[in-house]
Amino acid sequence: MTSTQPMTQRPAPEGRVLLEASDVTMQFGGLTAVNQVSLHIAAGEILGLIGPNGAGKTTFFNCLTGMYTPTSGRVLLDGEVLPPKPRKVAAAGVARTFQNIRLFHNMTALENVMVARFCRTKTNAIDAIFRTPRHRREEAETREVAQRWLDFVGLGHTTDLLSRNLPYGDQRRLEIARALALDPKLLLLDEPTAGMNPQETRDAEELIQRVRGLDIAVLVIEHDMRFIFSLCDRVVCLVRGEVLVEGTPEQVQNDPRVIEAYIGAPIDNPDAKPEPPASTENLRPSQPVLEMPPNAVNPIIKPRHKRGGTDA
Repeated sequence: MTSTQPMTQRPAPEGRVLLEASDVTMQFGGLTAVNQVSLHIAAGEILGLIGPNGAGKTTFFNCLTGMYTPTSGRVLLDGEVLPPKPRKVAAAGVARTFQNIRLFHNMTALENVMVARFCRTKTNAIDAIFRTPRHRREEAETREVAQRWLDFVGLGHTTDLLSRNLPYGDQRRLEIARALALDPKLLLLDEPTAGMNPQETRDAEELIQRVRGLDIAVLVIEHDMRFIFSLCDRVVCLVRGEVLVEGTPEQVQNDPRVIEAYIGAPIDNPDAKPEPPASTENLRPSQPVLEMPPNAVNPIIKPRHKRGGTDA
């Protein structure tokens, strides 16, 4: 799936609020991974979520999708509280992909997408065992819907191929097709372009714009800043589990606090500017580096014992 047309950014939708997260907090023992994060997504909007590694982005995703039950706060979809159960969240209209690809590698591309229709069918185990008319009818409908989504993401030719045999970029798109087969109102993408080459990244951007054209809202985590700022209507930056900045791509891109968060400088002063100008030559690790003198014993890897004058 390639395109020679330049990508144009659609103005941020001002319609109804589809998803609203209010003061979502997630603690693991004494560690607060997400701290009172609030944001909203309008129907048909693309919202970017950025932040340094460990900022709490994926944890926040897990709170939205029911994989984690937030310590406090609530998540509303179309004004209704989302239950903290993944199956019920999916049935309500929230679908997601994962940072690490999670496909059924011994199933075909079509079968991977068909699996996603489990919450949209009514047949049970008895229907499947006796191949009742309802089961046969729903199975045919599921196969047809799955094939349409494969065609939509540009994988119509992979119907009978095992997912493990697909190229990396196609596996990413297959995950998106599976998520779309849930008929979601909101699609959550966790680093959808991770590991992709520039052409695959451009294809992913085009695909996400096409998804938005179906009036599906998209919340996307990504470390590729060029991708995020050219794709999204709004961007939220998380740092240490809290919202640091929220605004248009231009506002977030030019905010000195975002630059400081990524290069490890203090973020206490909102008016501070990087000094000297940010560059890879000025970056320093935020923690001291352990340096050992020559011939020192590594405190982590113990030396191997010798037996009979040779290595054991």
